[in-house]
Amino acid sequence: MFVCGKLGNFKESSNEAENDVSEIVIQTDAKPEDLIPQLHAILDPTEPPVTTMANVASLFYWSLDAVNWVGFYILDDDALRLGPFHGKPACTMLALEEGVCAAAVREKRMMNIPDVINFDGHIACDPASRSELVVPILVHGEVWGVLDIDSPVHKRFSLVEERLFTEAAALIGAHLEAWKGRIFPA
Repeated sequence: MFVCGKLGNFKESSNEAENDVSEIVIQTDAKPEDLIPQLHAILDPTEPPVTTMANVASLFYWSLDAVNWVGFYILDDDALRLGPFHGKPACTMLALEEGVCAAAVREKRMMNIPDVINFDGHIACDPASRSELVVPILVHGEVWGVLDIDSPVHKRFSLVEERLFTEAAALIGAHLEAWKGRIFPA
């Protein structure tokens, strides 16, 4: 396993006792429910949301099986702009007229698409993706952006992942509210 120390350096460790509360353990074989405490540990209110979002994307990308992209798209007027992510290079802007992310924004709800090939208007940033889970991030009840997770596996996302990613989006939304919707310090 790899441990992120206080200075942000990764080190290999097999001794859980030497880790303090501020360290995040990256388990490449983690169950989604095991990531909740790590998710809470990442949410440092003194850190800007962009830092939190980058670490959340990394945690999910490296910890969950059969995930080929995890990241954020941020609402900017009439489009979604690429935010922090892990995976292959991605579409930098998504129009709100088509795609799973846009549908989640328009409908203001989570979208769990078991087969993206059969989703009308799907935008294939990575042609290997077969299923997608998108959760809107709400700030003061309004859509601020989305958490987007792709998988090369058909029907990849279960109710357990739905709950995990919904909790992550809610925590990030609360963090953004505290930062007045900004991702960087003023």
